[in-house]
Amino acid sequence: MPKYEVDNLSLAEATRHAPFIDYARCVDAAQRPYNHAGDWPRQGQLYPVRTVDSRTEGIPLVHVLGFEGEAPYYNAFAPHRFEILLTVWLN
Repeated sequence: MPKYEVDNLSLAEATRHAPFIDYARCVDAAQRPYNHAGDWPRQGQLYPVRTVDSRTEGIPLVHVLGFEGEAPYYNAFAPHRFEILLTVWLN
């Protein structure tokens, strides 16, 4: 797991940092925060993600690659909202 924070990463930008992509299913799309501006995942959908340690939250956050969101959250979501299903290594 990388030790950097990211903002709105694309799939191409994420693979420049590390040669893999995780895929996760959204298992909890309920209770969207009132102040969340940007894309929101749909329950049951599969997404390419990157899990990154958050320096401000103190927990790993799941970043959905290709999602757009505004600061301070960008495209980061709490880990309980996703189930990581597989990792694809790009050789």
